[in-house]
Amino acid sequence: MKNTTLCYLEKDDCYLMLHRIKKQQDENQGKWIGIGGKFEEGESPIDCLVREVQEETGLHLTGYQFRGIVTFVSDEWGTEQMHLFTGHEFEGELLQDCPEGRLQWVNKNKLKDLPMWEGDRIFFDLLQSQQPFFVLKLCYQGEELVQAFLDGKELPLKQEETR
Repeated sequence: MKNTTLCYLEKDDCYLMLHRIKKQQDENQGKWIGIGGKFEEGESPIDCLVREVQEETGLHLTGYQFRGIVTFVSDEWGTEQMHLFTGHEFEGELLQDCPEGRLQWVNKNKLKDLPMWEGDRIFFDLLQSQQPFFVLKLCYQGEELVQAFLDGKELPLKQEETR
């Protein structure tokens, strides 16, 4: 199982989003996600968070909140345990050329209009509701979300999410 971090940097009612369009063989190809990546040997979630934000954005993260743990189970990509953060304080200049894709500040009200994983829409709602910490499990067959569990309880999936 791979361990990763993901961070949504916040500014002016927007999140910094990454449109994944540059890497080949990318499970997130064409989707909009937050900033993050895989743990390196010996890293804690905080170590990985700060390093990935710096590498992908050029920004030095100085204030953040650990919001949840999301386990992705996929028949194509295996299992991933993601440590989810929001970042509210940072320093430096935003990179003009991110190695992973295109960076853009997106208003929180417009996020759900972007191409993204269906499960991401669930944790965006949790982030917006200011739930202090949550544990989410998202099960996929291909790109289809087939089950979701919040704090151990199964969530009903909306009909349009299962198409």
